Amino acid sequence: MIKFFKSAGNHATERLPEYEKGCWVDLVNPTDDEVDDICALTGIPEEMLKAALDEEETARCERDDGAFMCLIDTPTITDTDDGDSYGTLPVSIIYNHDCIVTVSLRGNPVLGDFVSNRVAIDTEKHVLFLLTFLMGNAKRFLSGLRQIDKKSLRVQAELHRSMKNKELIQLLELENSLVYFSTSLSANIGVYNKMGRLSAITQNEEYQDLYDDVVVETRQAVEMCNIYRDILSGTMDAYASVISNNVNTVMKLLAVITLIISIPTLIASLWGMNVSVPFEGLSWGFWVIIGICIVVTGVLAFFVIRSTNSIKIKNKIKSSRPRHRRRGKD
Repeated sequence: MIKFFKSAGNHATERLPEYEKGCWVDLVNPTDDEVDDICALTGIPEEMLKAALDEEETARCERDDGAFMCLIDTPTITDTDDGDSYGTLPVSIIYNHDCIVTVSLRGNPVLGDFVSNRVAIDTEKHVLFLLTFLMGNAKRFLSGLRQIDKKSLRVQAELHRSMKNKELIQLLELENSLVYFSTSLSANIGVYNKMGRLSAITQNEEYQDLYDDVVVETRQAVEMCNIYRDILSGTMDAYASVISNNVNTVMKLLAVITLIISIPTLIASLWGMNVSVPFEGLSWGFWVIIGICIVVTGVLAFFVIRSTNSIKIKNKIKSSRPRHRRRGKD
């Protein structure tokens, strides 16, 4: 899909019916014919126009035939049956002396703000357009990270009430999203470092200040992403340990039950053999055997429960024992 926009005198964005010099061309999942048309109208190489159409394309910036392209990763949120899914998609901003072209596979919310005039832009100032987009993109990353953190806390609260596989899978998906964000932000930082050497930015104080703000916001997003990822990774390990402890507790209980049941089974097996056994000629011999089973089983259960409780008490004492720090000499 192709759309043409241009800034009016008050910097409000207006849609144009056709291409004009100084306009902004927005391409969303364009076809090959649309790419060829824009290539003929703008003179921008076809390779640049198709670069962002590959989901796995690496963030970079390059020049070719008088055109400059900045391709960066942008955050995306997809609604699914299990909730929101977070990821990244490449978006390219390309400009030459005549126009600006943006290419993406799906509609970008930052560009949507430009179209709806929530953010003022000037299509005649190409570098300012690019830096404004980069600032909006950095803020979108920060907003996405905050949403991931809130969702993570909500899922953890549900896990405290009941341990279910659904919540664990959601935490795993959030951790994967943070990995995607971290990789994309690191790639974007590399692009920004190259852009910082452009004369169009270094020779303009306004552009330089805006560029510095973009770098600061992006680095803040990188730090937040690393912190959230470490916390979520530690949380997943903690829940894995809790699940392992629960399994061990169940296995211990089953082992105790098996051990207790084995005593009556052993006695019943011995007295059920076709050989001479004690009390076989007594009318009350059966009840004697039942009494022996009860006594032996009760004694064994008593010692097993006592030993288990003593182990728990020792563990509690060790965990609650205060740790003394060595004081340095004054």
